[in-house]
Amino acid sequence: MNVIYIHTHDTGRYIEPYGYNIKTPNLKQLAKEGALFRNAYSVAPTCSPSRSGLLTSLSPHENGMLGLAHRGFSLYDYNKHIVHLLNENNYETVLCGEQHVAWPKEEVIGYKKIISERNKERDDDSNPRDIVNAKNVAKYLKESKGKPFFLAFGMINTHRGWPEPGDINPDNVMPPFPIFDNKIAREDFASYMASAAIADNAVGIVLDALKEANLEDETFVFFTTDHGVCMPNMKCNLYDTGIGVSLIIKYPGNKLVGKATDALVSHMDIFPTICEVLNIKKPSHIMGNSLLPILEKNEQEIRDEIFAEVTFHAAYEPMRCIRTRRYKYIKRFDGYDHVVPSNVSNNTVKKFMKESGWLEQEIDTEMLFDLHLDPVERVNLVNNKVYEDVYKELSSKLNTWMSDTNDPLLSGEVKRPKGVKVNKITSKQPGDMDFE
Repeated sequence: MNVIYIHTHDTGRYIEPYGYNIKTPNLKQLAKEGALFRNAYSVAPTCSPSRSGLLTSLSPHENGMLGLAHRGFSLYDYNKHIVHLLNENNYETVLCGEQHVAWPKEEVIGYKKIISERNKERDDDSNPRDIVNAKNVAKYLKESKGKPFFLAFGMINTHRGWPEPGDINPDNVMPPFPIFDNKIAREDFASYMASAAIADNAVGIVLDALKEANLEDETFVFFTTDHGVCMPNMKCNLYDTGIGVSLIIKYPGNKLVGKATDALVSHMDIFPTICEVLNIKKPSHIMGNSLLPILEKNEQEIRDEIFAEVTFHAAYEPMRCIRTRRYKYIKRFDGYDHVVPSNVSNNTVKKFMKESGWLEQEIDTEMLFDLHLDPVERVNLVNNKVYEDVYKELSSKLNTWMSDTNDPLLSGEVKRPKGVKVNKITSKQPGDMDFE
């Protein structure tokens, strides 16, 4: 069995298969031919930590990726990355496009072959880099293979730097929750939709090539993203708008073809799933659970809770959460009770919210939500006596998880490693050259 890992930047669940009016027909077709996970979550709502969790089946504070790779963070041990296990089992491991777990030299990861386009500018709308890389993937798939392969195809879309909306009329666009609906937000999200269309076209090129190469019946394909959309209260937040992700899985013999599952799953669960599909012994370090009981036996759940975290993004903003099927508990550490502005990229929606007083609003350092009654996470129940037992249970479970995984936050402020670039808490934008 081959494996193709397709991923985007900053998409959340804002694609057509999840019911949004965002035209992504190739992803919609993939969902028809595969299984759609409605309740999948990343281990972190930031780029490098999220991917590190998926590819090592360890939380970021366990694997070392506490912040962004291009700012100097790295895995403690790149041998924990899934490609090393696959290399040992005679797979050709191939990288094309974005990877975001090593900088500046991606060779340190361990892929045997790199076929990425290195020179295309991301804003070249006439021939976007993701399309060029998708064609590189297509070419690879159509070549004869001497051994099975694991191919990671990463796209820059839908990261900020969105193209012009083209023929998408902003007047007919609904901005994503929790963004206020006005002309600014509609025009901004129309550009996101144009970016999503580029990503979807790239997906289509890859999936068409897979069919043309007659590899569909021997390939495990999964599509996902790292975290939520790059807007305030989404990316770099532990609300579901930050950690909720798309996940679509297609493979021969899948008994959930064309169906959706509400099972609670984590990105950590993908590594052990691949091991089981490929009949490879799981390494002892991995913390996830295989998804095959859901896919093969239609089991309703494989876990009782998921955990997610933020330590560093552009700036330090430490927080952790536990999410069950019904409840969410978030804890912010080190007295951070306001928005950290440099952890949100500069954009027109952020500017509008700043002008409306967003940066002056306090954020509770502990939050508890009943998601059955409050799926938008607005009503904090930490001090509600009715939920006292739930609060005690979840706060205790979160503390136990942090202790069991040697979370450095339990010892106080996490210091940035030497040579890592971290914005000061007073920085207004991630691009400010205002480092600690």
